[in-house]
Amino acid sequence: MTLDPRLNDDLAAWDAAHFLHPTTHIANHAKGVVAGRIVTGGEGCTIVDRDGNRFLDGFAALYCVNAGYGRPEIADAIAKQAHELAFFHSFGGHGNEPAIRLAKMVMDRAPAHMSRVFFGLSGSDANETNVKLAWHYHILRGEPQRRKIISRWRAYHGSGIVSGSMTGLPGYHARMGLPLPGFLHTHTAHHLRRPQDDMDEAAYLDWLIAELEQMIETEGPDTIAAFAGEPAMGTGGIIPPPPGYWARVQEVLDRHGILLIADEVVTGFGRTGSMFGSDHFGLRPDFITVAKGLTSAYAPLSGSIISKRVMDVLLTGSEEHGLLAHGFTYSAHPVCAAAGIATLDLVDSQGLVANAGHVGTYFKEALHEALGGHPNVAEIRGEGLMLAVEFMADPGKREWFAPMTVVPKITAAMLARGVIARPLPEGNILGFAPPLCLTTAEADRMVATLTDAVTEVLG
Repeated sequence: MTLDPRLNDDLAAWDAAHFLHPTTHIANHAKGVVAGRIVTGGEGCTIVDRDGNRFLDGFAALYCVNAGYGRPEIADAIAKQAHELAFFHSFGGHGNEPAIRLAKMVMDRAPAHMSRVFFGLSGSDANETNVKLAWHYHILRGEPQRRKIISRWRAYHGSGIVSGSMTGLPGYHARMGLPLPGFLHTHTAHHLRRPQDDMDEAAYLDWLIAELEQMIETEGPDTIAAFAGEPAMGTGGIIPPPPGYWARVQEVLDRHGILLIADEVVTGFGRTGSMFGSDHFGLRPDFITVAKGLTSAYAPLSGSIISKRVMDVLLTGSEEHGLLAHGFTYSAHPVCAAAGIATLDLVDSQGLVANAGHVGTYFKEALHEALGGHPNVAEIRGEGLMLAVEFMADPGKREWFAPMTVVPKITAAMLARGVIARPLPEGNILGFAPPLCLTTAEADRMVATLTDAVTEVLG
């Protein structure tokens, strides 16, 4: 679709004058230094902009268009539900058919020890819900002093007040007064960033667990409510956990009575090649945060999935104290829930979970074959359709490029060739997280385009 050029000019002017964009250099955008892109359509793994340019999207927008663009099944479900019941609230036990059906579908797919799902609108608000319910759980059990939340450096858990405090990227804290007191960060599990050159993976894992144990001991075990982590880290670098990591972490948490929040906004609903990252990596969380893949971003919807052991305490507490004083106007929005039902039906009927595992393995092997021997490639990693290539000045000597200096040039060179990839913060890490309907031919195109871009930028 190509828009009237006069409308294009108006849109660009209105965009610069009136639209405050998220995570954007807003001054440069207002001045027109950041060109931006006005997207008008898409199909499968491809998007189209207002000028008719087509781009193969290697990041599913923001890890979220899992079912792919232009799916009439989801669009039709949204339209049908809007005609039947556009909205009614879910407070005081009110419900609607799509939200109830979607809750059942989510629980049918979630790890077996989970119990119920609370619907919100974004991963940020779902993490806020999980922290609030973790505090509520401990208060009901007579431990109101358990307020502290441990997460990890480099993690992304959202950009709200609580979720932004959980996030471990300093750029989200600077000049925002975050993190709030009581939000702590331990190291993420990434052997490439080990503190000593000669530390093998086993010694590094011991170091990570000792650091966590020391933090808990220093803070006081009975002051800590929960530990939050992505089963495989997303925006912080697309970093799968090392073998044994989550088993060791959970042993520490269980011993000290600390709840586990698994942030599956990225890993949920198939991206790793399993329906949930918790099952894929062997976590047994008390809360699971979901969003993105729940509706393939066709409508905003998130979920806080709550374990049976937490629900038992919440139900008993409700018998004594009455209503659960938490909710959002748009919780369990029927139109969004209809999008979720259609999305999960597509995930099943199209075999997208298995495809993510199969094509993801092919994609990763192709990246290794094309770039594994490049002198500036430090690591090619990932799981399913969640992959990253990390670049260093000299991997053998562990000499780093200045953060975000090389990869933005590589992604720009890829974009000029019609492929979208994403530079990830605090390093020179290029991420891929395409729609789960990606084909091996599209993976080949991404690898070839990346190879050409790397040659252009690094030789």
